[in-house]
Amino acid sequence: MAFLRKTIEWMVEKLKMAGALCLVSMMALTCVDVVGRLFRHPIFGSVEIVGFLATMSVAMALPYTHKIDGHVGVELVVRLLSKKTQLIIDLITRLLSLALFMLATWRLAVYAHTLQASGEVSMNLEFPEYTVVYVVAFCSLVFSLVIGQDVVTYIKELKKK
Repeated sequence: MAFLRKTIEWMVEKLKMAGALCLVSMMALTCVDVVGRLFRHPIFGSVEIVGFLATMSVAMALPYTHKIDGHVGVELVVRLLSKKTQLIIDLITRLLSLALFMLATWRLAVYAHTLQASGEVSMNLEFPEYTVVYVVAFCSLVFSLVIGQDVVTYIKELKKK
């Protein structure tokens, strides 16, 4: 179990760094494109590339953001409940999230395979779009694993109480 936890943490860390790299690349590409437009030499396909990078940076940030509890949550009523009730509500929320993202992972993988089989490419650069969808599917899988870790943790905590 410790090996699985370390592997998931390693993947989350690598995805975080890759997402940051996508974000920096978006910024650099946009700046170079704007300067290039001033001199009438814009970067061909920059809008597509920025779109792909934005999609991947968001997907890559999800597991890390969840790991550090960076998502927005409204807990006004829940804070008034007992600790055990809070744990139960958190467990149910995590289980529903796990089901949602496992479903999303599966459907993203199916969609990527469909795009690959059809030969779908982007409009200007003719970049195979399925590669981005596969990356998002992988990120969704890692996110599901992180949520699964939370579920196991909450179940252990509930057994203690």
